[in-house]
Amino acid sequence: MLNLSEDSASFIEDLRCALNDRSRCEHFFPEGISGFSSTSAVLLLLSGHSGNSGTVSEPCLVFNKRSKKVKQAGDLCFPGGRIIPRSDFYISKILGLPLFPLARWPYWHRWRDLRQGESRRLALLFAASLRESLEEMRLNPLLVKFLGPLPPQRLEMFHRVIYPMVGWITGQKRFFPNWEVEKIVYIPLRDLLDTDGYACYRLHMGIRRDNRERGIAQDFPCFLHQNQDEREVLWGATYRIITIFLELVFGFSPPPVETLPVIEGALADNYLTGADRS
Repeated sequence: MLNLSEDSASFIEDLRCALNDRSRCEHFFPEGISGFSSTSAVLLLLSGHSGNSGTVSEPCLVFNKRSKKVKQAGDLCFPGGRIIPRSDFYISKILGLPLFPLARWPYWHRWRDLRQGESRRLALLFAASLRESLEEMRLNPLLVKFLGPLPPQRLEMFHRVIYPMVGWITGQKRFFPNWEVEKIVYIPLRDLLDTDGYACYRLHMGIRRDNRERGIAQDFPCFLHQNQDEREVLWGATYRIITIFLELVFGFSPPPVETLPVIEGALADNYLTGADRS
C-alpha cells in the first residue's frame, strides 16, 4: 500500500507502478472504441497541493463541479468527454513525441511495441481527456504526468462507457473554468481514506415542481466533503471511479452502504437535460 507521507517523486512513481501492475494484466480498450458514440474519456487528476493558499501541501484529487448550464448540474466530476476522432487522432500522435506526456510515461515504449492496437486506443483516449481538460478548466497538457489507465466504467443512465486516465498535475496551481464548470474542488486523498467521510445518499427522483409528489427514492454510496461553507456530495460514476482507484492503489474500500449514515437528496427536474445556456 502506498504511503501518503512519501516525497512527491516517490509517491508518483509508486502510483505509476500500481496502475501498471493492474493494466498490464488486462485489456481495457476493445477495437472500434473510437467509432462508438458511447465512448468517453475522463482525466482523474491528482495534485500535490489543495489549491488554497496557506494550507499544508498534500496529495489531492482535483474535480470540476458542473455548472447549472449542463446535464448533472452540481455534481463533482473529472474533466472529459467524447472522442473527436480526427482531432484526437492527431493529438495522440503528438503526445508520443519526445518530451510530451506519453513519451515521458515509463511504460509507453513497452505498450507501443507489445500492445500496438491497444496503445493506439489508449493514446486516443488520453488525447480526448487532455483536450477536454484544456477546454473545461484550461489545464496545460504539458504539465500533466501520465500515470496510467483505470478499468472502464459503464454509465447506464446515459448509455456511455467511461475510460478513466490518471494524471498528476505539475506546476499549475490556477485554473480558468469555462461555462460548463462552476468551480474547481480539491479533496485531499487523506480524507478519502477516512471511513468517517462516507454516507448513504438517499436520492429522491421524479419529484414534481410543486414538491407534493416525492417520487421514488434510491440509496447510493457517497462521500461528503466540506468545502469551506458548502458541502459537496461525491456520488455516481465519479464515486465508483474513485473507489476503484483507492482500492487498487491503497487497498482501501469504503464501508458497506447499509452501515452508513443516511443523508437526503433530490434530483432537479432538469438533471438529465441541463438548463438552457441563455
